[in-house]
Amino acid sequence: MQTQASKILWNGVFVAILLSLCGLIYLSGEKIDYNWNWQRVVPYIVNNEAASVSAPQDGSIESNAAGQLQLVSDVGEVLVNLAEFENISVYEGDLVFEGDQLASSEEWRIGPLTEGLIVTIKISLWSLVFAILLGLVIGLMRIADNPALRKLSITYIEIIRGTPLLVQIFIVYFFIGTVFDLERFTAGVIALSVFTAAYVAEIIRSGIQSIPKGQMEAARSLGMNYPQAMINVILPQAFKRTLPPMAGQFINLIKDSSLVSVISITDLTKAGREVVSGSFAPFEVWFTVALLYLVLTSSLSWAIQRLEKRLAASD
Repeated sequence: MQTQASKILWNGVFVAILLSLCGLIYLSGEKIDYNWNWQRVVPYIVNNEAASVSAPQDGSIESNAAGQLQLVSDVGEVLVNLAEFENISVYEGDLVFEGDQLASSEEWRIGPLTEGLIVTIKISLWSLVFAILLGLVIGLMRIADNPALRKLSITYIEIIRGTPLLVQIFIVYFFIGTVFDLERFTAGVIALSVFTAAYVAEIIRSGIQSIPKGQMEAARSLGMNYPQAMINVILPQAFKRTLPPMAGQFINLIKDSSLVSVISITDLTKAGREVVSGSFAPFEVWFTVALLYLVLTSSLSWAIQRLEKRLAASD
């Protein structure tokens, strides 16, 4: 049993190590004579810079009955009501052509890094759902008595686990995607789902096999058939036992989603690469990208820990 003084000592050691790492990063920046400019990153996360409002097509500026300026097409259709904007750069009677600036507006908007973060969340969530469903099916096939189903699942798992995810993404996008005319996002979700499902299947298989066989026999003796016993007795218990390895696999899924940038999906990693070329602040951008990934994975880890505690309390 640790004493209070011992806990304080080791917590102090922990804080000292973290501060040392931060100091090491700072000294490394000093050594390469790098000027940190964190303010350059902020507009790429969120900004309120003035945005130009352009004419969607040719027309003219006219006043309505209330005296408000509006862009009217050649056939009399109102295209843009300029009363919504403060900084108007055209006057009544002006002829406007498609693409001309009509006004500018200042409002809070998300930057490319935040847009990339949203794409990463979307592709991770879709992949996670399909990976769980596919992994459950493959996991059940893995323990089936039918030799064909069992060998098919083993073949799937060995092929997927034995080849790099990057290669699978290329095969799905350039081969399967061409055959079925898939969009980039869909191809990315399929590749990530198929890859993660192979690991989820093995986790589910190990979880099911960790349940004593007497549980299945007891359920069958109560009159349940195999699917009922599996759904009502075995899988709920296996689900609780597989939560920790599942959490690790789902965290890997979020990190692996960065590879879909190779097929031009503008996820967080690709957005970071594009921002670096425009901001000339590579270290700040990549530290920010790493922090955003850390927020995602930490949130998922926290949620699964909460679920694990709630399920443990229900026993």
